[in-house]
Amino acid sequence: MIHGGAVLRSMRPKQWTKNLLVVAAPLAAGDLGDPDVLGPTVLAFLSFCAVSSGTYLVNDCADREADRLHPRKRTRPIAAGELGVRAALVVAVLLFAVGLALAALTDPGFVVLLVSYVVLTLSYSLWLKHEPVIDLALVAAGFLMRAVAGGLAASIPISDWFLMVAGFGSLFIVAGKRYSEKHTLGSEAGTRRSLTGYTDSYLRFVWSIAAAVTVTAYCLWAFENAPPTGIPWHTLSILPFVVGLLRYAVDVDAGQAAEPEDIVWGDRVLQGIGVVWVVVLTLGVLGV
Repeated sequence: MIHGGAVLRSMRPKQWTKNLLVVAAPLAAGDLGDPDVLGPTVLAFLSFCAVSSGTYLVNDCADREADRLHPRKRTRPIAAGELGVRAALVVAVLLFAVGLALAALTDPGFVVLLVSYVVLTLSYSLWLKHEPVIDLALVAAGFLMRAVAGGLAASIPISDWFLMVAGFGSLFIVAGKRYSEKHTLGSEAGTRRSLTGYTDSYLRFVWSIAAAVTVTAYCLWAFENAPPTGIPWHTLSILPFVVGLLRYAVDVDAGQAAEPEDIVWGDRVLQGIGVVWVVVLTLGVLGV
């Protein structure tokens, strides 16, 4: 018998926050309020929620032995024995089917992206997560795919600067996640092979480069989209964007960014900065 509560917890609904990245491209283009764009964007969000939850189930099945040695992950239903492997895999297949069915209602390009995401994530979970650098690239690619998903689903052109911001911003988050995981586990970091190939200085190097490129690309995107007259809201949005990134970096440096969604839900100051950034950016894309 499948326990509904255990299934829901294994689907990690708190991590669906990451899937809100699908609104990034429509918002940046100023088309999110268009019904022909909003509908496919919502479907893209729901599709990612379904398939990402499916990949979490597969990942937890593959990692159940290692998770039992982790101070926090050992409470996950599969590692704790609350949900059987066979039942978890059945639910995962159903979630993949639901996600792809929803994606089929949008642009074919988004279907291809979603299938690629599933293949990439399963490859990561089953084989590639223990390869240094490759694991950083694959997790960052998952964030990047979310960021471009809304644009693909609604057939919106995506700028090169936007892709750079999304790509290197994702790498910044992932490098910070690995750094925090090393500090969370401490002497037990050796139980997670994905961490043994990194030093603190290397991860600092990666997130420093990623942060620098992210800020530079965002500035260039903002300058390119700022109107020749009126209030330059795009340009003004640089300030809360940079302050928000620096605030997140405080959590990374303190070793508290192992789960990025926890920072989003728990850091009230970061939430306030995010609201200011969204408001200023929205004023810009609306041409106020």
